[in-house]
Amino acid sequence: MAGPRVEVDGSIMEGGGQILRVSTALSCLLGLPLRVQKIRAGRSTPGLRPQHLSGLEMIRDLCDGSVCLLMQVSMPCVLFAASPSELHLKGGTNAEMAPQIDYTVMVFKPIVEKFGFRFNCDIKTRGYYPKGGGEVIVRMSPVKQLNPINLTDRGCVTKIYGRAFVAGVLPFKVAKDMAAAAVRCIRKEIRDLYVNIQPVQEPKDQAFGNGNGIIIIAETSTGCLFAGSSLGKRGVNADKVGIEAAEMLLANLRHGGTVDEYLQDQAKFIVKKSEDEEDASKDTYIIECQGIGMTNPNL
Repeated sequence: MAGPRVEVDGSIMEGGGQILRVSTALSCLLGLPLRVQKIRAGRSTPGLRPQHLSGLEMIRDLCDGSVCLLMQVSMPCVLFAASPSELHLKGGTNAEMAPQIDYTVMVFKPIVEKFGFRFNCDIKTRGYYPKGGGEVIVRMSPVKQLNPINLTDRGCVTKIYGRAFVAGVLPFKVAKDMAAAAVRCIRKEIRDLYVNIQPVQEPKDQAFGNGNGIIIIAETSTGCLFAGSSLGKRGVNADKVGIEAAEMLLANLRHGGTVDEYLQDQAKFIVKKSEDEEDASKDTYIIECQGIGMTNPNL
């Protein structure tokens, strides 16, 4: 890395790990040395844990042991590599403060593939907090460049579906209770659609540790996807977990946008009022995000 060193203030925005993850990936892509100060300044325990880590250990730490956050760091790099890549990622697949692997597969994957690339995500083992222990294999081929996309037509909601899971020693009834509570909550606002949330007992040979959670997806006529999710915690009953996921989904649907709050994370946006609003009583805004125009020098 022979270019000028880039200095990044890790305390900006939420002051969490995302600014560090994005900066690390861009440093790799652009071949620029990087120094990040005030890492995780917004956290109750700022900085890296522990203080002296190798490069690989630092990446795992800044991803909080989450497979999905490891994907956020690695995917941009392998997209602009010289040849296809196979990533073996180990850690938590369904963890707090990170996307669940189900969100990555069911929402992130189909939307991000609109940029003109494909990837395969093979969930070998699910892992839960605090043990982790999950394993996911990601296969991806490089691209010359990413295509711009336009997501401004929301359409109408046509499907609502999801999965409520339990793993380890937790009884299957917990999954059924989460699903039933979520369905009841959604039907208070959306009565004309069948809500299909499947309770699932994860196979013992495909899950490490004990865990429970739920993810609910709303799909629209134009291919937009919205999600609500929640993970179980000790002492929290199943109904509350299901209701929390349902309320998150409903909140994402109420705002009237074309993506949910977690798909528009950590980028520089230009926000302007739409000039094509048919109903003057409503405020519609166009949100634009300008990429860096990266092209793959290997292809």
